[in-house]
Amino acid sequence: MGAALPGFAQALGDGIVAIDTGFHRPGFDAAYLIVDDGRAAFFDTGTNFALPRLLATLDALGLPRSAVDWVIPSHVHLDHAGGAGALMRELPAARLLVHPRGLKHLVDPGALYDGALAVYGAEAMARDYGRLVPVDAARAAATEDGQTIRLGQRTLEFAHTPGHARHHHCLWDARSRSWFTGDTFGLSYREFDTARGAWMMVSSTPVQFDPPALAASVRRLLAQQPRWVQLTHFGRIGDLERTGPALLAAIDAMAEIGRSTAGGDGRHERLRDALRAWYLRGARAHGCTLPEAAVVDLLTLDIELNAQGIGIWRDRVERAAR
Repeated sequence: MGAALPGFAQALGDGIVAIDTGFHRPGFDAAYLIVDDGRAAFFDTGTNFALPRLLATLDALGLPRSAVDWVIPSHVHLDHAGGAGALMRELPAARLLVHPRGLKHLVDPGALYDGALAVYGAEAMARDYGRLVPVDAARAAATEDGQTIRLGQRTLEFAHTPGHARHHHCLWDARSRSWFTGDTFGLSYREFDTARGAWMMVSSTPVQFDPPALAASVRRLLAQQPRWVQLTHFGRIGDLERTGPALLAAIDAMAEIGRSTAGGDGRHERLRDALRAWYLRGARAHGCTLPEAAVVDLLTLDIELNAQGIGIWRDRVERAAR
């Protein structure tokens, strides 16, 4: 890829381009464009407001809209799939592939929008996501675990990976030995990189966080012996011999925070406080030298959503035990 890319796009080699969707802040939310033999696929789309960046990246590479064969949201949370319907309207040859639990929500996104509205509120929904555009059912299909598709001369394979959400799948690209992981392989923001490398965090965003299932999914991804994982939040991560076990340890730590935080009034605030303290300790142990206030500012959204997700998980576990 010798073409000059916009500043929000980065060529990673092997026909892969990471696109910063601009959601929330720079370096927070990525979509990926995979190109092979003149054909293209998007993995994750960002929100509706990412659409100009996705299309500008195609233009910079000299790819017509008709060159895109596939649009593949990792799951239907709106920072990953909110722009899927609007993007599909621009891509006449593309088909959308989504986990079977998510298909109905992209064809008819009313319930998806209402669920997000309950979490974020009307003002944030209008500012961050906009109205969701339905995907034409005739151009959308559910994936199967282990299913393969062709993109140009390469084969891509799906793995269903519950734990963050039951409607989550990841995509294996043997050419680059990469997993495109959505939220299954966690979060790692470049602001926290140190001489030790990337700092790994877990996403327990509501409402389907399941630590044992997530750990099993991560182990499945690692069993493929990938060279890279391509994170939506944010960017390409290597050093899997270290970052993989670090992520598994973080899953265990998140679960323990949930188990050790008593229920009742004020539990959400206690979960937020516990997560904030744990993140600060983790950042310092990783060698991060950012001021404490800067660390908390970068992680405020994750702290809030992760606390919500842990609380919902504990409620579910406690109901099942009655």
